[in-house]
Amino acid sequence: METRIKKGIICSQVTYDQLIEPSELPSTFPIKAGDVAIFEVTEIGKHTQIQTIGRNMTLAVGDRIMGAFGARYATNQFEGYVPESLQNEYHMLGGGGVIGILESSHAKFEKEGPTRLKMIGFAASASGSIVNTINEGAPKLKRFDGSNSAKTKVILSLGSSMDSGKTTTAAYLCHGFAKQRKKAAYIKLTGTAYPKDRNLVYDMGACIAIDFAKYGFPSTYLRSEIELLNLYETLLGDVLHENPEYVVVEIADGLFQRETRMLLKNPVFMSTVHQVVFSASDSLAAAQGIHTLQSWGIMPAALSGLFTASPLLIKEVKEYLYEMQEILFMPILNLEDLSLGKWPILHENLGLLQA
Repeated sequence: METRIKKGIICSQVTYDQLIEPSELPSTFPIKAGDVAIFEVTEIGKHTQIQTIGRNMTLAVGDRIMGAFGARYATNQFEGYVPESLQNEYHMLGGGGVIGILESSHAKFEKEGPTRLKMIGFAASASGSIVNTINEGAPKLKRFDGSNSAKTKVILSLGSSMDSGKTTTAAYLCHGFAKQRKKAAYIKLTGTAYPKDRNLVYDMGACIAIDFAKYGFPSTYLRSEIELLNLYETLLGDVLHENPEYVVVEIADGLFQRETRMLLKNPVFMSTVHQVVFSASDSLAAAQGIHTLQSWGIMPAALSGLFTASPLLIKEVKEYLYEMQEILFMPILNLEDLSLGKWPILHENLGLLQA
């Protein structure tokens, strides 16, 4: 019986004609982000499942999976990169089938480590060309010109760090819009391929929810600025057929992450943004985040995130805002506020600082 291959969701549309085994290639063969290969699971670590097109499938030693090479930046999980050449062992960096070599991990995962893999072979066409998900998707990207943002209102969901509440804020914001019968779409622009975030926001009321993986990117870490801008323009175009009044765009990780900082400091990109919501994990992160954004010429329209679960932390932030009198009236919205539609629509001048 042919061995069943469990396809990571990033490879859900991949077909191939042959496998090119590592032994058929020179040891210096260059591996590129997006290259697709078949792997055998040799040891179960942090990832005990792989997300396929239908569901999470449990992994066992000896299983064969299909994944795509990609880098990962996740401060609470893994840092990993595409190897420059063939290796004896590879690591599962993301549950959607993102494969690479682990560089570092959060202390909570150091004991179990990554799920370890051995390559069976690269997926290739009949002509011998290795299948590459990015090469398949990137030609479909439209050139960034900012025109699509003029057809809707973009609300940017940012956070102080990974797990600061960005996605939950986006989800409840869309829920509040839906309750007010206002159409809101959701785009996750950067991150590592995994459908959990877009599924959550869709379930909470977004009329459509999509992410960068639609165009073959296993992750957006270390991609170029122009690629990200083209991806943004294209994904915006993809949701416009729903005629959303708002498009909530989430950028992964914290303000200091490479791609996040690159986009936020790009004045042309920021000129397409209508408003910003900033999520923070605690009061200090909220205060410092406001200061950082202000230094970049950005004023959040509202604050939210994990810190809003604590009345004491909200009090601390309000006291800080009171001291900074120029932003005295910045709303702090918890999940109930967002769900009730208390977004400051009537105060749209709170969006961005004037240059």
